Amino acid sequence: MNLTENNNLSSTFNLKAINEKPLVVQVLVGILLYVNGLMIFTFLKKETFRETRYILFAQTLFVDSALMLLTDLTLMGSFYQYPVHIIPCYIFCTLMFLLYVCSPMTLVAMCLERYVAICMPLRHSSISTPKNTFIGLLVIWSVSFVIPLFVLIASFAYIPPGVFHQYVVCSVEIMLQVKWLADMRATSLQLLFIMMLCIIVSTYFKIILAARSASSERKTSTNKGLKTVILHGVQLLLSMMQLITPYIEMPLWKVNVMLFVNVRYSNFILFLILPRCLSPLVYGIRDKKFYNALIYYAFCGILVCNKHKIRDGTPSEV
Repeated sequence: MNLTENNNLSSTFNLKAINEKPLVVQVLVGILLYVNGLMIFTFLKKETFRETRYILFAQTLFVDSALMLLTDLTLMGSFYQYPVHIIPCYIFCTLMFLLYVCSPMTLVAMCLERYVAICMPLRHSSISTPKNTFIGLLVIWSVSFVIPLFVLIASFAYIPPGVFHQYVVCSVEIMLQVKWLADMRATSLQLLFIMMLCIIVSTYFKIILAARSASSERKTSTNKGLKTVILHGVQLLLSMMQLITPYIEMPLWKVNVMLFVNVRYSNFILFLILPRCLSPLVYGIRDKKFYNALIYYAFCGILVCNKHKIRDGTPSEV
């Protein structure tokens, strides 16, 4: 009898622990979406934030927020085993895949913008024009769409005709049931992330060389730019870790379900939420100009802010 009671207590504790995890994730996602939303609002309200680096930062906020929301919906659907039609699921996963690739590519563009600003200051104004910024954004979205579009087309091509009417619990694995397609996707992402990491590392060393030869007046901005590139590199490395998390999680499913749930939620927080928290840190806190505007809107409220204006300051280097 005691053994039965102990088993019941253990099962109740495990069920309670599993049910608490979605709540913790929702709180973290909600806080991050609120902060990102406030920063996007701050960007839209001030004309002085129409510089290239702020535009790229706003895109990072938008992409990260959308990716966070879609991934969270998928995670909750998997947790509660909510079935959806397979075709909307494919489109939904393709959109997540697109945002997943677009986010680190925007980080690379931000590093290159800092490299131009620090290493080629005389040419920065002629390179970072609205036209070039628009072209850069177009290139980022176009390149980001190549792999997801190919995976979507190949998935539809290899799906059996009868499956088109099925309802499934939506996840990325649904699209990757063909082994060569899953391997191709993983390999393509790995190569893409390695190329991006090489660009960031190269940018870092070039900024180091510029910092050594910089005058005393420019050393502060150069050092800030160096720290920014380091933070973006950390973001990229954490994002790359998502490529190997499925290989860690799936074997655990056969060993212990509770352990599988713990590892999956830990990976979600460490490698999806944490990298997205660094962007607000980089520009929302370290950039004094943006920080002052953010604090104003955060504490004054939207209605009050429409009646008052913020005193414009000179852009601080990030």
